[in-house]
Amino acid sequence: MSSIVAIIILSYLLGSCPFSIIISKIWKGIDIRDYGSRNAGFTNVYRVVGPLPAVIVLVMDIAKGMTAVLLITQIALNSVSLSLIDLKLIAGVSVILGHVFPLFAGFKGGKGIAAGLGVLLSIIPLEVGLALIIFVLIVAITRYVSLGSLSATVFIFLALIFERYYLEYQVPTRLILMIFFLTAFIFFNHRSNIKRLLAGTENKFGRKGSY
Repeated sequence: MSSIVAIIILSYLLGSCPFSIIISKIWKGIDIRDYGSRNAGFTNVYRVVGPLPAVIVLVMDIAKGMTAVLLITQIALNSVSLSLIDLKLIAGVSVILGHVFPLFAGFKGGKGIAAGLGVLLSIIPLEVGLALIIFVLIVAITRYVSLGSLSATVFIFLALIFERYYLEYQVPTRLILMIFFLTAFIFFNHRSNIKRLLAGTENKFGRKGSY
């Protein structure tokens, strides 16, 4: 039990590292949450600070999710009765919660996409790879990053459902449930984006924010 608690705490603390805020302060001396969309995420960093720091933030946030799933889970691998997939899901949820509600940034973080991407890449890389293609196509066509993110998230959930019930793959129920709640969580965090998409006022990728 202590090993599981350690995984939860360490994954959450790793997720709480606010790389978008840190990089923005180093690059421009600003708190990214005071500019643009006021979101501590890749897209806002791109608009306000620039493409290079945004890429650095994206890579580091993805790495958070992958590190939690692939490395931190090793703490309890041989000391608890839970399966590896259970440990990965526990670490994944914890690091995403840390990313969205960071202890080190007043519990005001990103929307969970980049950290979630790192988590899912470590668990279901094929489905995530296909989802990334969908994301790129939608953003290329519409230039709405939020629409691409939401569409890719839904695709992953539907892909697992298709594999489980049509192809009859051995997809764990707990994985499907985790993706379902993650999808709902991401949609909730994007509720303001969804309202702007419906109203036609959502910012398009590439449009610079005010600084």
